[in-house]
Amino acid sequence: MHFLLRVGILLLVCAGGVGCSGQEDARFVDWNKRAPVALPRQEPAITYAYLPQYTHAVSFERHRRILEYLRQATGLPFRQVFPATFAEHMAMVERGDIDISFTNPFVYVLLHHRAGAQVFARAVEEEGGADFQGQVIVRADNAAITSLEDCRGKTWIAVEPTSAGGYLFPLALFHEHGITLDQFARVEFARGVGGKQEQVVLAVLSGAYDIGSIRKGTLDIVARRYDTSAIRVLAETPPYPGWLFCARKDLSPEVTQQVAQALTALRRPKDESILAPAGLTAIIPASHADYRPIEKLMHTLGMETVP
Repeated sequence: MHFLLRVGILLLVCAGGVGCSGQEDARFVDWNKRAPVALPRQEPAITYAYLPQYTHAVSFERHRRILEYLRQATGLPFRQVFPATFAEHMAMVERGDIDISFTNPFVYVLLHHRAGAQVFARAVEEEGGADFQGQVIVRADNAAITSLEDCRGKTWIAVEPTSAGGYLFPLALFHEHGITLDQFARVEFARGVGGKQEQVVLAVLSGAYDIGSIRKGTLDIVARRYDTSAIRVLAETPPYPGWLFCARKDLSPEVTQQVAQALTALRRPKDESILAPAGLTAIIPASHADYRPIEKLMHTLGMETVP
């Protein structure tokens, strides 16, 4: 150790002698005159976003092939963007930062009334077809909860306040059974960036909350990474109009029409490699009238469509 210490000191002395000889003048560096950092240029493109119900990695993988197909079918440039939350997604549409949204019906209705977004196509999913449902889940070994009525006084974790299957459909289901929000011990929403559906499942699985609400189909997706056999589905909501594709208010009608025609031309089995990763069997034309039941449900829940 003494030998190593002496060698170290000698190296420091030598280094000091080389770096600052005493004959070299100190140089002034003006840090106010720095060259700007050159950021990579982003080419103009039609921006496409999947409402972040899952992690960004899952969202990317589920819709990657749809974007590749749209580029080839329309000849237009597309870029997938990844808002962190439902609120950020809505704000980006309102600012014009998202041209095409794949979103749930509640968020669409809000975007329609607040920002003029317009639905042009509707997803037909492997489970539920053109409609979809929410689920109330509990841990399989929780013998204290065997019916919706048992949920009174329990803790509830949901996906987002504007999540359709992950909160609002189950909320309406509780209302129909005479159970109101103030009858729960606590109602909280998944936190952080993306992955909210997965967070709800894991929170119930860990015992942090008594019940959770998710969209139907989530357990199949989460089961690819986690063992969900310890989760029990307590109840399912009625079906409502499903997820959809909408365009922001000022997007060129010609572009919207090109995208709509390309998406609704997809067919199984010839387009299996494009539709299957997204969990879709087809994409069909849609109009705002298809989503009147959602507006009615929002009215029942006392939700405002405009701030």
